[in-house]
Amino acid sequence: MQVCRGCLAARDAPLAQDLKGLFWRKGKGFINGGQKKFFHSIFNTMRYVIYARKSSESEERQILSIEAQLAELQEYSAKEKLEIVASFQEAQTAKEPGRIKFAEMLSFLQSGKAEGILSWHPDRLARNSIDGGQIIYLLDTGKIKDLKFPTHWFENTPQGKFMLNIAFGQSKYYVDNLSENIKRGHRAKLRKGIWPSFAPLGYTNNHKTRDIDADLEKAPLVRKGFELYSTGKYTLKQIAKIWKDLGLRSYKGNVLAISCVQRILKSTFYYGIFEFKGETYQGSHEPLISKKLFDECQEVMKDRGHIMTRKSENFFPFRGLLTCGECSCMITAETQKGHNYYRCTKKKSVCNQKYVREELLTEQVKSFLQKVSLPSQDTEKVLHELDKDEQKAREDSKIIVVNLKSELVDVETRLDKLLSAYLDEVITSEEYAAQKQKMIDHRIELKEKIREIEDKGVSWLEPARAWVKSLNQADILLSSGDKAEMTTFLKQIGSNHILFDKSFSFSPKKPFQILAEWRLCRREVELDFLQNSNWRCLLDKVRNYFEQNPND
Repeated sequence: MQVCRGCLAARDAPLAQDLKGLFWRKGKGFINGGQKKFFHSIFNTMRYVIYARKSSESEERQILSIEAQLAELQEYSAKEKLEIVASFQEAQTAKEPGRIKFAEMLSFLQSGKAEGILSWHPDRLARNSIDGGQIIYLLDTGKIKDLKFPTHWFENTPQGKFMLNIAFGQSKYYVDNLSENIKRGHRAKLRKGIWPSFAPLGYTNNHKTRDIDADLEKAPLVRKGFELYSTGKYTLKQIAKIWKDLGLRSYKGNVLAISCVQRILKSTFYYGIFEFKGETYQGSHEPLISKKLFDECQEVMKDRGHIMTRKSENFFPFRGLLTCGECSCMITAETQKGHNYYRCTKKKSVCNQKYVREELLTEQVKSFLQKVSLPSQDTEKVLHELDKDEQKAREDSKIIVVNLKSELVDVETRLDKLLSAYLDEVITSEEYAAQKQKMIDHRIELKEKIREIEDKGVSWLEPARAWVKSLNQADILLSSGDKAEMTTFLKQIGSNHILFDKSFSFSPKKPFQILAEWRLCRREVELDFLQNSNWRCLLDKVRNYFEQNPND
């Protein structure tokens, strides 16, 4: 008896499933290729492709992993006796069109190699209107005949496609709404000065406070990198090696590349300012470095992005420091008859400046360093005096603040009495308004004075200490004779280094200028600094300068 294919194909689907069970082994498919071919020659069965997707983005953290989806789908296909002819997996968000594996799957279906899709949920297929529209269109044209989901019902009818459209729309709404919620959260964080993304290297995200905290292990290493680079003696490559030797790694455990080092050294985040989507914000996080240190690093990166390694064996310590006083060109150097000579490059115009021997230039540099040097023993004594000044300043400030707060309480009391007098009709409304305005103005002045004293405190102390230590560094340089270190020191304490008529000059920072002029007037360059009875007056003058310019 012959089997009529058309009749069998027209019979109910349950009969086809029952006959298929004769040739089907659970979890393994058809028993062999011949039986599979025979079955498909009788029944026009549906072939399916599996599509599994999981985005790495935050909105899909709770979605099953791709491996879990595949396991569930394979179990479902075995249970429903579905023939799977291909599998596509993708780790990419579906909120925007352009998924590679999704496009490959559609091409596979359009070529007639399969008629249905098996996926975990409609939102695995599409979260945007374009991809969802493609699925609906292929259903309309018959390229896709069936969709199956373990978590969602679907049949290829107008009602089924309508419900599928709603499911795609819900998926898109979820993404759009989530995006708006994230943006709103970002705006709230930015108003508080909180960095709304993953913490930069040297910081860590505090998941309890939703703030950014300094990383106790990495923050000192990052700060060390800034300090070393600001000296101008290290290239980006050398900083990268230093960080590698210190054990500083990215959050993924990788050694920092040179480009990453440069990005860190150029990031304003580390001194408390950050930029987000083109707008600058004052951060609430703890700065790892000062604005001054950051600016020094930017100057080094601008002027000496890298230190040229020359093939010549000659070393010219003052090259790169000086400019010509006549034409403003840079001063270069060369060796003649065993001596180093410095001269103008004369690149802008005719210049009449002559060569200067390095020995003469060194003596002039040492002459200035001697004016601003302080032996180690005197350094300790001056630092001790500064400690005593700090203690006295804090005590004086405390007394002043107590008196001001007492006066503030008195003003508050008088304001209360004034209000009582007005309510008792002892004074007129005009008298009340005039007296109240005066008292309020006085109260504001007192609060500002208190805030200024408490905030300012002894802000002069640290700059003054750094200045005293730099004086000791000048004394050490005179002893060591390290010309390269002398060049670095001169750059740190001043600017506008000029060579004119074989004479070296520059503009030192004010505290160094005060000391140099003080010693020059008294001809005490050679004398012990503390032997002069007026040295305390000099220290007070420097202190007053730092009180007015604490960031200098």
